[in-house]
Amino acid sequence: MITYNNNLFNIETKNSSYVFANEHCPHNIYWGDKIHGEDLSYLVKERGHSSFDMNINAEREEYGFWTGFSFLESCLKISYPEIRKLDMKFIDYSIETVNKDMDRLTFRYKNSYSDLYVTLFYDVYAEYDIISRYAEVYNDGEEVIIENLKSASLSIPKLNNYRVKYLTGKWAGESNINDQYLTTGAFTIQSRCGNTGPHFNPSFALDDGTATEKSGNVWFGLLGYSNNWQISFEKTIYDNVKITGGISNFDFMFTLTKGESIKTPAMTVGFSSEGYGEMSRKLHAFEVDHIFPKRSLARVLYNSWEATYFDVRVDSQKALAERAAKIGVELFVIDDGWFGMRHNDKAGLGDWYVNKEKFPKGISEFIDYVKSLGMDFGIWVEPEAVNPDSDLYRAHPDWIYRFKDQEPMQARNQYTLNISKKEVKEYILGFMSGLLSENKDITFIKWDMNKTLTDVSVGDTAKDKELWFKHAQALYEIWKELRAKFPHVEFEVCAGGGSRIDLGILQYADQCWPSDNTDAYERLFIQEGFSLFYAPRIMTSWVTDASSHCDRKYERPYSYRFHSSMMGVLGIGANISNFNEEVLEEFKKYIAIYKDIRETVQYGKQYRLSSVRESSLHAVEYISQDEKEVVVFAFRQGYQFGDVMPYLVLQGLDPNAMYQVEGTELKLHGSTLMKVGIETSLWGDFDSQYFKLTRG
Repeated sequence: MITYNNNLFNIETKNSSYVFANEHCPHNIYWGDKIHGEDLSYLVKERGHSSFDMNINAEREEYGFWTGFSFLESCLKISYPEIRKLDMKFIDYSIETVNKDMDRLTFRYKNSYSDLYVTLFYDVYAEYDIISRYAEVYNDGEEVIIENLKSASLSIPKLNNYRVKYLTGKWAGESNINDQYLTTGAFTIQSRCGNTGPHFNPSFALDDGTATEKSGNVWFGLLGYSNNWQISFEKTIYDNVKITGGISNFDFMFTLTKGESIKTPAMTVGFSSEGYGEMSRKLHAFEVDHIFPKRSLARVLYNSWEATYFDVRVDSQKALAERAAKIGVELFVIDDGWFGMRHNDKAGLGDWYVNKEKFPKGISEFIDYVKSLGMDFGIWVEPEAVNPDSDLYRAHPDWIYRFKDQEPMQARNQYTLNISKKEVKEYILGFMSGLLSENKDITFIKWDMNKTLTDVSVGDTAKDKELWFKHAQALYEIWKELRAKFPHVEFEVCAGGGSRIDLGILQYADQCWPSDNTDAYERLFIQEGFSLFYAPRIMTSWVTDASSHCDRKYERPYSYRFHSSMMGVLGIGANISNFNEEVLEEFKKYIAIYKDIRETVQYGKQYRLSSVRESSLHAVEYISQDEKEVVVFAFRQGYQFGDVMPYLVLQGLDPNAMYQVEGTELKLHGSTLMKVGIETSLWGDFDSQYFKLTRG
């Protein structure tokens, strides 16, 4: 519910209130547990300290327009030929019910000396205690240059301490959970590499330093943008904490001519009074219901990359497909190497035609074979890059990003295509549409991006700074068009591991690849960090031969590898051609178990029972939507003599209901399971256990 009274806007969700004043500058008054927000009119007044700090309310602005004397990070900064100061005047507001799940509050502003308009949006999802905030700038007058464009600013109530929880990482080591305590000054997380980036994820949570998995107030936010982004946390000398997020102002500029507009990415924010676990469950439910494409259960896939690498030949692929079908795989995916002169990573990228040496009868013959085995078919592509040694580059050297008269940087023997160019975008849409039209049984695309954006230029310095934004918009437009044209095809987003995971691209992706590190133990850390902000429904996890990207093979038991991978979307990447019948039967057994519980894992409520970072017992629980099924995975990392495993204490159960532990005679009340717990049989290094409980 959204109300306006006594200069106060009160956004009321199921469990929270978000209150701000629209006097002088719109500034936040309160955000937290649900209250009678209309009572707060007594707090609406001017606040200053001296002639040097005349308006302290500006430190809590909802959206900062750069006025020439702004001290904190602004949301919008512009430049006209003769003036840079903004003088935005409030025009009006509106409140509407968009659908049964969402109400919308909008504010309109106009620059006093030009026909520049700004609309601020608050999309309120009351059931989830979530608000989606974004802005749109429209120019109806002379040309204006935008130098800084953010989605929103947030203000946190005054606390004794301010702890920011956020994700950092690197290739093969993504989604590490970090804590940063704010002191007076600024702290920033960001990406400048042309995609979401592995080093920071555009997500955060903030508390007073005492919140736990099960208790405490937590404020959180995620930015939905797949290019250069920035989130800054500023703590002022007056103990105001302002969080500003949106498009990075690094190398950014955008020119709006008359009649043009630009919209910011959405910043999804919310509040939880029951700790980080409840925060994650709110986000997971919101993402599944309102961000991710609507899909049924994700299929168990097999990817042949680690079995054959670039040597993708029809006979070896058929042999793999036969074994994959035998163990219960539902989707067979061929990876890099099926096209052009692609025998390694030095050539062929960009030449999207089937290699006739590898597939003499074309790809369709192999697809038919996969279908005859009872599986669906998927394929890998990397459309945003090109090898210098390719027909595409030789024909169109002007299609890549490059500074004028300079040799562009190569990485992985690749250049990056300027997909904002009309002809490049049409080429990608053309070959993808042709591939999917000519092979209608392709139902899965793994879309990779293995080179960050460099040399972002077309030789026109006046327009170069727009290219970062235009690349992201072109990517979204391509995916949106392909999804509309081929609704039966599912898409997985991948970028050198987990470098493109955000709520922008996840509007179009059915699943994502969180890391190239497929070691079952190290994945537990990655998956735990991932789950803080993103739902298991879209997290792909493979069972492979790899152990920490070293020469150590087969160190983790298959049970441990499967249990680790079953906590999201299960995939198989191991070279199953080397396995004997006994191992294949073991794979088949675990795949069957996963199929039985995957609806609970993919769509249920997740509870992180104990952290892999803090305990020798790591456990994660899932409760089905109808609350009739409970699934738990437990892991022991290392063994010390005399070390006693704690009981496995569950969460989220009905205390008065009875729960049967599958495979045993044990039947316990929910209260017992949540207060006392059950014993595990974990023993030795890298042991794991799976539990399924059924509510009576």
